[in-house]
Amino acid sequence: MKKEVAIGIDIGGTNTVIGVVDRSGNLLAESATPTLTNTDVKNYLDVLSAKINETVYELDEEVEVMGIGVGAPSSNYYTGEIVGASNLGWGDVVPFVKLLREYFDYPAIALTNDANSAAMGELMYGGARGMSNFIMLTLGTGVGSGIIVNNELVLGHDGFAGELGHVITERNGRECGCGRKGCLETYASATGICRTVSELNANTKIPSDLRKVPSGQFTSKMVYDAAVKGDELALEAFEQTGMMLGRAIADFVAFSSPEAVFLFGGLAQAGDYIFKPTKKHMEENMCFLYSDKVQLLPSKLDGAKIAVLGASAIVWKELEQVEQ
Repeated sequence: MKKEVAIGIDIGGTNTVIGVVDRSGNLLAESATPTLTNTDVKNYLDVLSAKINETVYELDEEVEVMGIGVGAPSSNYYTGEIVGASNLGWGDVVPFVKLLREYFDYPAIALTNDANSAAMGELMYGGARGMSNFIMLTLGTGVGSGIIVNNELVLGHDGFAGELGHVITERNGRECGCGRKGCLETYASATGICRTVSELNANTKIPSDLRKVPSGQFTSKMVYDAAVKGDELALEAFEQTGMMLGRAIADFVAFSSPEAVFLFGGLAQAGDYIFKPTKKHMEENMCFLYSDKVQLLPSKLDGAKIAVLGASAIVWKELEQVEQ
């Protein structure tokens, strides 16, 4: 009997990663191909489809491909379109799922953004297995989020629900790339903590080796390395970042009453330096109805594989809905 598998695809600005994943979340094969940007999207799909077929063909065991799940920026699950992804250069609205179906007739083909796919991966394969309500926050260059309520991904009426990184946490605060001021991602992201270090450098006299780094050249890794060495300014930056993130999570909890909030991404890899202050400020700002009920957890998925694992998980969810 053939093993049922799903294809997970992560479309990045430079490379596209392809993974073949079974129902238990085992990554059976992985490959990559350049993301052909600023060209006709059909040129890219010609190359991508050939790479998918090659990856499946080279497996050591016989499989039955049940579908393809795609994680891509600015994507709409409902319409199957990539909308306004200027870094890809394929046009303002790309009917990606429709075009992909010209190459494959698998039972399920679906598209969503990377944070939603990460949440699905956590639900199907990771620490959220057995949970029906949780929030996934991805703390990278920005802040992404995927929200699961009653075992379903929250998408809203237009497919763009759950952008928690663009909830304002500081009125008239830092300018955000979305055009507003004070969004969470300007504080609780890898770039956000670097901005916090710059502000602390300018506005305090806290001693720090980070003062030797030219303004604007900080990286979140530098801040973490300094914190590990006990650098006071770096530790304060993590405290302030945790404060902004914890306060925001306390508000998010009131919306969906999740069993857990998972943190994933570069900033989450700082471990206790970000988790401890976040948990403290989350509980300090929590409505009493939810006090000490919500776990704050790191993702249980391999960070290097979460994108393709999450994308593949969309396939199993699609098939569940068809079966119902």
